[in-house]
Amino acid sequence: MSFAFCMAAISMNAQSSNFQIGKGLDIQNSILSQLSAYYVDTVNFEKLLTTGVNAMLESLDPYTVYFPEENEEDLEMMTTGKYGGIGAMVKKRVGGGVIISQPYPNTPVVKAGLAPGDTIFCIDGKYVYDEDSEASSNRMKGVPGTDVVFKVVKGGSKDTTEVVVTREKIYRSNLQYYGMVRDSIGYIYLTGFTEHLSDEVREAVQDLKSKGAKRLVLDLRGNGGGLLSEAIDVVSLFVPKGTLVVSQKGKNPSANREEYTRKAPLDTEIPLLIMVDSGSASASEIVAGAIQDLDRGMIGGKRTFGKGLVQSIHPTSFNGSVKITTAKYYTPSGRCVQAIDYSHRNADGSVGAIPDSLTHEFRTKNGRIVRDGGGITPDYDQAAPSLGRTAVSLVYNDILGNYALKYRIEHPTIASPAEFRLTDAEYEDFVAYAKDQEFDYRSGVQAELNVLVSAAKYDGVYDECKEEIDALIAKAEVSKEKILRDRTEEIRPLLEEEIVVRYYYDAGATVVGLKYDEQLYKVLDKWNNN
Repeated sequence: MSFAFCMAAISMNAQSSNFQIGKGLDIQNSILSQLSAYYVDTVNFEKLLTTGVNAMLESLDPYTVYFPEENEEDLEMMTTGKYGGIGAMVKKRVGGGVIISQPYPNTPVVKAGLAPGDTIFCIDGKYVYDEDSEASSNRMKGVPGTDVVFKVVKGGSKDTTEVVVTREKIYRSNLQYYGMVRDSIGYIYLTGFTEHLSDEVREAVQDLKSKGAKRLVLDLRGNGGGLLSEAIDVVSLFVPKGTLVVSQKGKNPSANREEYTRKAPLDTEIPLLIMVDSGSASASEIVAGAIQDLDRGMIGGKRTFGKGLVQSIHPTSFNGSVKITTAKYYTPSGRCVQAIDYSHRNADGSVGAIPDSLTHEFRTKNGRIVRDGGGITPDYDQAAPSLGRTAVSLVYNDILGNYALKYRIEHPTIASPAEFRLTDAEYEDFVAYAKDQEFDYRSGVQAELNVLVSAAKYDGVYDECKEEIDALIAKAEVSKEKILRDRTEEIRPLLEEEIVVRYYYDAGATVVGLKYDEQLYKVLDKWNNN
């Protein structure tokens, strides 16, 4: 009887679900028909329907996304790191045109002789002055093997020339840099998990070991994830074949699975340190969680983002695709790292983090206690130095990037990334440039005084306190030049990275960043002492 009742309940639930779907589609068709017949202006139904689908999916979670046929290239870029184009970041130039901000190595734009600071003002006979950088960038993309014709003003000479660039399949490796830090520590920086990454990591580890690496750091800070298969294969480099890395559990039985390492390991003994932060998510958390649960290595930095949701891609009609959250990830110890419960929203539509009181204890292979419900907590907790208001504003307003392009135009070559450093005179040139730009240069005291003024006005006591408040504001006031000089040690590394990336690409910028990476070196000190 109980079995029959259960089957009947399942059948009724299925019928109810199908009825709701049919009802919703019927209502939608009815509304669209009424709009077509009576709406006062012409309706772009394709745009309307896409907006409706996107809003519907956004109400579920941020990761369930629809890709119409024309956006399939975005999906390919997300999963493989590949797209058809010229291989450069561009941005709108003040005064008109699109400026090449950052080319990628060995790409068509580099082969054609274009460099950071060159300005494109015409693409295939159409001028770019009336379009934003995204529209121009989209026109640069296309089928590999086809040509795109630019009219360009060269940054250094100011000569105008026509340049033909042949598009290629662009692949941006997620292995941004590897090298040695300190005497015998190999360092590998991964920005994602796209196709073939694990093969690149394997080669990097072998090369580092040949150069004397006795220990290894995998830096996953800011790594938002990618392909599950690549995350598993990265773990497989360091643990025995057949080791459980991650489990998936979903509503549909087809989503339930356990993933084990499938390849022979490269080195199961070399000490490992995984660096993470709040930007480390999804596949990054699978790698960090597995290494921690298996007691194969240590985790350093700050707690990870907490994305334990699995997405799979399914075809839709008219050659589109939908990326659907189908399951949750569980690390080898059984913990789910998902930090936010999207299935239970507040009345205003917001979602909350899982409180610590509702988390549970789990045990690693060697019996250490770890917890679920909020990302991966590092073994060596170490915050990165926070940026001050001025530095953040310089980054946000792209003043560092714009100055770096100016510097690139004025300096055809610079020293290697490891040796490059701005001179005091060059930093003063930046100060002279930046003081004429718009950015928030208030000190912390000034910002708080502004809050005080607002509060005093709100409470109706500002007039009584005006003289004292104005005196405090006058004492706290600083010039742009002074704040830029006072914050030199904070701003200089950021500016050097922006400059070096224009000569030596992302790998060069990473080398510069490593010179100033206080968080990493403090974690290495803790690692050394254990």
